[in-house]
Amino acid sequence: MRTENSATDASPVAVAPPPATPGPTGTRAGSTPSNTTGTTGPAAGTALAALGVLAFSLTFPATAWGLEGFGPWSLVTVRSVLAALLAGGCLLALRVRPPARRHRWPLAVVAAGVVLGFPLLTTLALETSTTSHAAVVVGLLPLTTALCSALRTGARPSRTFWTAACAGAAAVLAFTLTQSGGALSRADLYLFGALLICAAGYTEGGRLAREMPGWQVIGWALVLALPLTLPGAALALTAEPAALTAHSVTGLLWVAAGSQFLGLVVWYRGMAVIGIPKASQLQLAQPLLTLGWSVWLLGEPLGWAAPVTALAVLLCIAATQRARG
Repeated sequence: MRTENSATDASPVAVAPPPATPGPTGTRAGSTPSNTTGTTGPAAGTALAALGVLAFSLTFPATAWGLEGFGPWSLVTVRSVLAALLAGGCLLALRVRPPARRHRWPLAVVAAGVVLGFPLLTTLALETSTTSHAAVVVGLLPLTTALCSALRTGARPSRTFWTAACAGAAAVLAFTLTQSGGALSRADLYLFGALLICAAGYTEGGRLAREMPGWQVIGWALVLALPLTLPGAALALTAEPAALTAHSVTGLLWVAAGSQFLGLVVWYRGMAVIGIPKASQLQLAQPLLTLGWSVWLLGEPLGWAAPVTALAVLLCIAATQRARG
């Protein structure tokens, strides 16, 4: 738990918004928002996207903690409801007007991919998979997101970019498959499904983040999903009674506030500044961060290959950040 310049350009363009009389929110529905990427430089955009990656790296360990006291359907729906309440409170407090009609379909894609699909499929996978094995998803997600972005926007990143991206994805994939033995299971099918649907949600969310603030993108997506998640949470809690423990509550609160809302706020903002493909490559470091959290928080064993893979991944990230679209 990115839009364009063209969406893949690494350099933000400063676009002067047309004059508008601010309403209660400071931005009229349908007008160009004052929050443009021209006021944020590439270094700040990279830092914001990196903060999002750091928040996401805790998602799988926090989910494992949450599963100690909640069923998978309960955990996913309750986390979405809590995140929607947090986002909705912010939207109400700042008196933000509803999104324009043209934004509703992209927001639905964000809700389907980031709010519902990815959390549900990865949580189902983590019932039988370790967090180390599940890291294969985030290892492949940057490349999948870049491909989805290229198809969606018609952008053409350079050959150097694609070479570095593929090399980084291959390094992470080799590492995670080595850790898991390389066998496919039902959990793997859940993970690969999550990979595809999340890439679509990231792409549409990144595009929207150039037309409205990133926190409003995920905020409205969470609110849009409430008619499904609220009754879903009530049904799931009836079928899957919860056991409230320190781990389960902490895990639930993190995936709701950190992964589902705050992490996506800075992530979408960072994507809007530096472009979808380049921001997505920062996620190459996410599996290694997740493995580190897994060792510390869950006590999972970690082999010697991690430092070697970390070096290879960091080199690939550096190459993609230098490459020009």
